[in-house]
Amino acid sequence: MWQDKKKAVTFSFDDGVTQDIRLIEILNKYGLKGTFNLNSGLLGLPNTEFVCNGRTITHTKVKASEVKALYQGHEVAVHSLTHPTLTELDEETVVRQVEEDRKALEALCGYPIVGMAYPNGPNDDRVAGLIEKNTPIKYSRTVKSTHSFALQKENLLRFNPTVYYVEPCLEEIVDKFLALETDEPQLLYIWGHAYEMDAGLITWEKF
Repeated sequence: MWQDKKKAVTFSFDDGVTQDIRLIEILNKYGLKGTFNLNSGLLGLPNTEFVCNGRTITHTKVKASEVKALYQGHEVAVHSLTHPTLTELDEETVVRQVEEDRKALEALCGYPIVGMAYPNGPNDDRVAGLIEKNTPIKYSRTVKSTHSFALQKENLLRFNPTVYYVEPCLEEIVDKFLALETDEPQLLYIWGHAYEMDAGLITWEKF
């Protein structure tokens, strides 16, 4: 597994914002890999701004024409077509939000899309069941931190990450992972949004 290594680290970032450009430069510099969860129906939307952590943050979506080149070498995954809360939608709309996003992203990237992250976080067995029954999606990341490195082998359509990277315990968890000696495969799975670094919730330098 992982080329005979027992420990692996990966990242998952949501929303497909232009801050991903700088983030990918950092990941590529250190040979790290990540999953980028995109809303194909929102790609190319013009700049908006909002206040986060007392700072005005730019929130601009990458263009559809940029997706293939920008995310090359990383995984592109579903984040729904337009970022609604799926638990609030009827069955037909849930399936449409996931499937139309998947098909559009496959057309842009040129490879099968099998991963996903729930938009806005909320998820339940109903939504997971609809995705399993009606789409080729194999896993979908939640926002529920486990603070654990053990591999999740069941219920992958409600896949829980290790840590949200703005949590105060991030450094402690990373240090614990680096010091870990193990005979069993272990995974450090870190998620977030690239624009949060502009807000100072975690700095670019710290990342």
